[in-house]
Amino acid sequence: MKVRSTSALRRTLAALTLTAALGLTAACSGGQDDPSQASDGGGQAAPAASDGGGAAGDPQAQQPQEADVSDVPEVVATVNGTEITKDDFVQTYQSQYQQMAMQQQAGGQAPDEEQLKTQVAEQLVNNELLRQGAEDAGVKATDKDIDTTLDEIAKQSGLGSGDEVVSALEQQGISAEQVRQDAASQFAITTYIEQEADIAEPSDEELKAQYDAMVEQQSAAGGSAEEVPSFEEMKDQLAQQATMQQQNEAATEIAGKLRESGDVTINV
Repeated sequence: MKVRSTSALRRTLAALTLTAALGLTAACSGGQDDPSQASDGGGQAAPAASDGGGAAGDPQAQQPQEADVSDVPEVVATVNGTEITKDDFVQTYQSQYQQMAMQQQAGGQAPDEEQLKTQVAEQLVNNELLRQGAEDAGVKATDKDIDTTLDEIAKQSGLGSGDEVVSALEQQGISAEQVRQDAASQFAITTYIEQEADIAEPSDEELKAQYDAMVEQQSAAGGSAEEVPSFEEMKDQLAQQATMQQQNEAATEIAGKLRESGDVTINV
């Protein structure tokens, strides 16, 4: 079987809405907390961004910690002959490591690097399995599909258009061509999951229960329920979150079945 390396597409935007776009949301919204929690395309929960937990005015508390990737092998995993390389791994790992480090600064804890490395490797393997599954199923994105995907990412990220998503990621060193390739992969994976799983539209009752739980959580954390937007204001966002949760659960199940019938080796 021919061995080929995954592209920047497969490491960034197999779930751009789930990882890179989260970073864009924080950067473009000034770090405001989003009541919804996204996760990676392989079903692993992505660490949520926080305010860093450091003391105000302490430059060191604001500095993102650097992850140690010196022990990461050049080939992190092989999925049916496709290599997930160290470069593929490091981009996702460092982003999630920094988010986790920011979360845990307040408690004085350091991220569990070995556990996170395992989680990221599993995430990338699942994404690659889903990408291959979509390819084998003949799912392909048209230019219109790509534009629609980028517009959806823009909406989730607080940006005005798909072009703004491209510009923002170009500033992070990702070329416009790679971003569009990544969006094509995102579309293919999402479409493939929807074809393979029964993704139901959440009812108003389910969304209201989800909203009430969020308000209760806000109050339990010492906040005021009045700080939470109204149910009508949150309804679309809650529906999107509920759908994404179903997609993530389905993605985990589908990737697991593909792994059972595939050839996967993980080296971390």
